[in-house]
Amino acid sequence: MLFKTANTFGLRRNEAWMLDVADFGRNPQGAEYGVLYVCHGKAMRKRRSVLTVWPWYPEIIEQWVQQVRPQFATSVDSGASWPSERGQRIGFTQMNTRLAAYRDALGLDPALDFHSFRRSYVTYLIEDGLDARLV
Repeated sequence: MLFKTANTFGLRRNEAWMLDVADFGRNPQGAEYGVLYVCHGKAMRKRRSVLTVWPWYPEIIEQWVQQVRPQFATSVDSGASWPSERGQRIGFTQMNTRLAAYRDALGLDPALDFHSFRRSYVTYLIEDGLDARLV
């Protein structure tokens, strides 16, 4: 879910890592998890809101938040979206290692890294017809 979320909202690694469940909100079309309020971005002074580009995303993140996440004992006292079985949040090293393992297992280009999710998001927006200057 962490990787799907990073791809869906074009997040940097730290932005994805620091997400809390409270950072999700309802978008104008009424989807409960259709907007994300990013608070921990690069040189952030205030939070920014980002809309999802995928219509299927709100349903699967809702399932994560309500059914899967509560199974982590550490999530009880934490607002973190991606809890670890050992701590409040999954670690950067674990994020990188898991992404590399998935990438290699799927036979994807070794150059694929976490920032590739951000580049893909921009591509989706432009392909969807948004003005490249606006993006």
